[in-house]
Amino acid sequence: MSKLLKVYEKNPDQRVIDQAVDVLRKGGLIIYPTDTVYGLGCDITKTRALEKIARLKQVKLEKANFSFICYDLSNLSEYVRQIDTPTYKILKRALPGPYTFILKGNNNLPKVFKKKSTVGIRVPDNNIIRTIAQQLGNPIISTSIYDEDDVIEYTTDPELIFEKWRDKVDLVLDGGYGDNIASTIIDLTEDEIVVVREGKGSIDIL
Repeated sequence: MSKLLKVYEKNPDQRVIDQAVDVLRKGGLIIYPTDTVYGLGCDITKTRALEKIARLKQVKLEKANFSFICYDLSNLSEYVRQIDTPTYKILKRALPGPYTFILKGNNNLPKVFKKKSTVGIRVPDNNIIRTIAQQLGNPIISTSIYDEDDVIEYTTDPELIFEKWRDKVDLVLDGGYGDNIASTIIDLTEDEIVVVREGKGSIDIL
């Protein structure tokens, strides 16, 4: 039975964080606030959970463009090829923040992503999901919660999200109203920087 749990970003209740981490470790799915729109995610190491998210999003897992939510840049080298100093400086300027950076992946990516040469990295400026990622000990696979309404692209009310997703996920974290503008996606895999999608994050950091 899915739960909706209230949690405050400035001082997240440790009991709620523990519940979220426990759900992830058991291969469950959670919905959580970020610094942009609400996200749907699971533990990066749980293949069945990854497959479930792919089915919910109606995409093939090996072709899915999910991003990795990390606590900070310290475990970047586990999944990303060595990056040069200019690239690292951009990441340091922008993160934590409303950005997704596409970087070249390395051989440590989970086996379901072995065919992918790149990975999207997120370090949201949101204490709730970053604390969960930190205590989980590895990144959280993340994808946005879209709305089927033609006018509203993203649902911002966690109670409405819960109504829609309660039968599909194990836990919804209510961190207050979300944003309706997604992250800015920047591709740093080549010499020329490419802004794939301009969202909430300013491209002035480049």
